[in-house]
Amino acid sequence: MNKGNLDLIIPDWPAPANVKSAVTLRTGGVSDGPYESLNMALHVGDDGERVRKNRQIVNTQLKLPSEPVWLDQVHGNGVTRAERGLVRPRFDASFTEESGIVSAVLTADCLPLLICAADGSRVAAVHAGWRGLLAGVIGNTVATFPGRDLLVWLGPAIGPECFEVGSEVREAFLSKSESSIEAFKVGRNGKWLADIYQLARSELAGLGIARVYGGNFCTVTEAGRFFSYRREPVTGRMATLIWRE
Repeated sequence: MNKGNLDLIIPDWPAPANVKSAVTLRTGGVSDGPYESLNMALHVGDDGERVRKNRQIVNTQLKLPSEPVWLDQVHGNGVTRAERGLVRPRFDASFTEESGIVSAVLTADCLPLLICAADGSRVAAVHAGWRGLLAGVIGNTVATFPGRDLLVWLGPAIGPECFEVGSEVREAFLSKSESSIEAFKVGRNGKWLADIYQLARSELAGLGIARVYGGNFCTVTEAGRFFSYRREPVTGRMATLIWRE
């Protein structure tokens, strides 16, 4: 892994000029072993000092206005306001209308979403695995915005050819919305292949949100760029960040 070369994904979406965002990849940090090299998570077994160094590298590179609000993600549907001084609140999404506050989520196959108001007045970051999607974490986050004139960007997640689920997962989504049927195709040995991006788009369409961007990654197959829990159960996490200037 190429340490010292910090690569980032800067979302390609027509967000207002005051809205800034980025996604870290797995290169450019100081972690070793399965966490090599830019692991951003303290909860996965990596050396804490190295994680803090990785975070400082990213803070410096992006010139972040403050330390990101790191969540204690629980694969639920809870949403909190991102504020200075919060210490790992147990939520899966955060939002803010305050300038200089950085909302962040950590992922390694689950879907990170960025949301912003079209006028740049509010932003949010969402961690959406299939459980969170099913539980309504996207809808709960959208509900924190005063209106529905929103832009959404879908970040790096497990691709539709790699996300194998049981029939119970498919049935749960179909029970919630019949439009979810488009997100599943027959896999092997009685399993289904799920398209987590399509599940998110279906949810957003039901909420009246049409301007959705991104969603063309695969964390499992792009091993040189992304951490993947499904590929390697002991691994690091990428960070997806958004803030207002």
